[in-house]
Amino acid sequence: MTAQPFPVSEIVASRRPHRKDAARNYDALLAAAREAFAEHGSEASLEDVARRAGVGIGTLYRNFPTRRNLFESVYAGEVNDLCRYAEEVAGREPWEALTAWLRRFVDYTVTKRAIREALDGESEIFQVCRESMYAAGGPLFERAQQAGRARGDIAFDDLLRMVAGITATNFADDAQRDRVLTVALDGVRTER
Repeated sequence: MTAQPFPVSEIVASRRPHRKDAARNYDALLAAAREAFAEHGSEASLEDVARRAGVGIGTLYRNFPTRRNLFESVYAGEVNDLCRYAEEVAGREPWEALTAWLRRFVDYTVTKRAIREALDGESEIFQVCRESMYAAGGPLFERAQQAGRARGDIAFDDLLRMVAGITATNFADDAQRDRVLTVALDGVRTER
């Protein structure tokens, strides 16, 4: 899989400041927002995000004038990371590459849920992010199918919906979630 520019990477690059100190604050705010959204959902306070990032609330608003802008930037950043990860694992054995990417997809869905609630699916960024994510993960799935490692009677969209459905369930802990995901993926794998 060759490195390709995904449309979401252009969104991320266009929003990130060029000055080093401003870029550092921007990155710290995104990381803090991811944590806060994962812990508290869409109701996470912006003051908490700024505190976690070690900046003032004014710095947060300079970078993200609206709450919606922060949600969209975090979401685009998460999808961009997911796309880059697909490129990182592409050289692995086909089934291993696919499952590594799907496990990263599981982590992404935690943040996505909180953001989706906040944006009500109205954001134009969702479409660009979806297209980028499919362009990144789809070839991993196709490669696993071509190698005879993944069932040929399902589509990539089916697989993502299954995994997303699993992550929407409440589990006792991450270990239980991982066991359930492994069982589900065993139903996709052709060799056991």
